[in-house]
Amino acid sequence: MTPAEWRARFRDGDVRQTAALCPGYTQANMAFIPDAFADDFEAFLRANSGACPLLARGEAGIPELPELGDFDLRSDLPLYRLFANGAAGERVPDILDHWRNDLVAFAIGCSLTFEADLVSAGVALRCYGPGVSCSAFDTNIANVSSGPFGGSLVVSMRAIQADQVEQTFAVTRAHPDSHGAPVHAGDPCEIGVDLNKPIDGLGLRDIREGEVPVFWACGVTMERAITSARLPFAITHAPGHMLITDRFGGLAR
Repeated sequence: MTPAEWRARFRDGDVRQTAALCPGYTQANMAFIPDAFADDFEAFLRANSGACPLLARGEAGIPELPELGDFDLRSDLPLYRLFANGAAGERVPDILDHWRNDLVAFAIGCSLTFEADLVSAGVALRCYGPGVSCSAFDTNIANVSSGPFGGSLVVSMRAIQADQVEQTFAVTRAHPDSHGAPVHAGDPCEIGVDLNKPIDGLGLRDIREGEVPVFWACGVTMERAITSARLPFAITHAPGHMLITDRFGGLAR
């Protein structure tokens, strides 16, 4: 199925994680930020580009990003999350009833984009396939603050065979718009990660014999920034439920 076909299914109410859908096409984390905070938020993204590579910024009140595809950002993601006073709240299948004329859309690169290339290169991924995904964890690494936005880095984790770690670095380094090379491989404690506490309880957390935990900067970092800023209102995608764009961002289809 094409990105447009998947977006039509999401628009019709199909809710599912987007890992392994539309291999090779760019997937994006999404944030919808009130215009009064949008410039500071963009500055935060640019100051923390490893975790939050900015793909596109929209105009206030317009739920479109034509440089990434033809879609309605209010309905074409599978699931959204509402924030009030910086706190994550309800998850909803569309935001038609929550849309405001002051909201600015931000699309941020996502590591799900490079997974197909890892698999094509022969890297074994237990977290790649329908209904499964990598996990995300909070770290003890502070973000670069901008205006009210700060917080700490979030990382995604994939269990990689020890003899494939070097290849994994090489493949993902070629994807700077999708977080690029890992920020850490090995002992999770060195970056303050507790593998027993994945964010939202999603994804893999076990490391098997012969595997190494490998960590990438993650777009969920922007949620920590929204929380630190205590924004009165914001919307993001729900973790794992990304915007599938029309932009081709990999080698594998």
